[in-house]
Amino acid sequence: MSSSTVDPADPVFRLHVGGKMAVASTVPLTSREDLSLAYTPGVARVCEAIAADPALADDYTWVSHTVAVVTDGSAVLGLGNIGPRAALPVMEGKAVLFKQFAGVDAVPICLDTQDVDEIVATVKALAPSFGGINLEDISAPRCFEVERRLDEELPIPVFHDDQHGTAIVVLAALRNAATLLNRKLGDLRVAVSGAGAAGVAVTKMLVAGGVNPDQVVVCDSKGIIGRHRELTGTKAELAATTNAEGRQGDITEALRGADVLVGVSGGQIPEAAIAGMAPGGIVFALANPTPEVHPEVAARHVAVVATGRSDYPNQINNVLAFPGVFRGALDARATRITEGMKVAAADAIAGVVAQALTPEAIVPSPLDPRVAPAVADAVAEAARRDGVARR
Repeated sequence: MSSSTVDPADPVFRLHVGGKMAVASTVPLTSREDLSLAYTPGVARVCEAIAADPALADDYTWVSHTVAVVTDGSAVLGLGNIGPRAALPVMEGKAVLFKQFAGVDAVPICLDTQDVDEIVATVKALAPSFGGINLEDISAPRCFEVERRLDEELPIPVFHDDQHGTAIVVLAALRNAATLLNRKLGDLRVAVSGAGAAGVAVTKMLVAGGVNPDQVVVCDSKGIIGRHRELTGTKAELAATTNAEGRQGDITEALRGADVLVGVSGGQIPEAAIAGMAPGGIVFALANPTPEVHPEVAARHVAVVATGRSDYPNQINNVLAFPGVFRGALDARATRITEGMKVAAADAIAGVVAQALTPEAIVPSPLDPRVAPAVADAVAEAARRDGVARR
């Protein structure tokens, strides 16, 4: 975007002047005594205590309520690889969502590198300042390796929201859609359009939540993923664990007789392919701003439709997941985020509206104040159950 496209009178630009966040003190600094307690000489006693017992940092610093929001700027929204400086407004936005919905303080960190080793080394070096790491807008397949290594090497939760936040909300929405239609997750035939970060995570999350992997077919830009193709990495894993029928072809073939479409690709899907789904189907067309199939078109052929947009019913929005997930993980002093914690988060989101389901309301509003506390409680309990909680 050139400077000629900046309109200082535009409400969006007016809101962003000076950024969307600032640092605020939580203690008074109005007297000599205040200064002596918050800084020298008093602070030295706290430093000595933490040096003797590093775990005390959880109690006597901001670590217990603060996460880093880390990006390399390589996959920002639908804008692509726009770099760290252009990514900063998004990371600031993520940080204020953390604060607004879950009382979690978050610090945007935009790295001027897209090298996996450098990203991992930098985040590890920064990690003592934080209670958790939220990876954001890092492109696939780099994001998989970055998250895996950090998860293995750090004693705090690491969570790539583009993968797992989306996947958690999709599972919650599918649970409620299935309930509404009197279906069981294990009986649903599911087609996933997209095998990037979100597509891989959604597939794994649905299986963890009860979908039969044999009944899942995943498509990338070249068509159905299966053993008939030469694949490596995460796509090879998908080929080995899904598509038990050995289907081949494009998304139209994947959707033939399917009960569910989860679109996380951005590619357009023709109406004829949606018409080929089984009766009473479910479509989650989540590409933003242009869904894979227009929701009004999908509604001609299926029973429940969701999108990633706020101007249609059933918005699959990550903000339903990540604030509560981190709040719960921090409250439990969790060392990592397990599959059980993610499934618990999905169940909690689904439960908020479980007693008032309609085809237009299978997930809560992103602004529903009940969501984050419910997710936090469920995640903390799951952390203790899974043995990763330190309190």
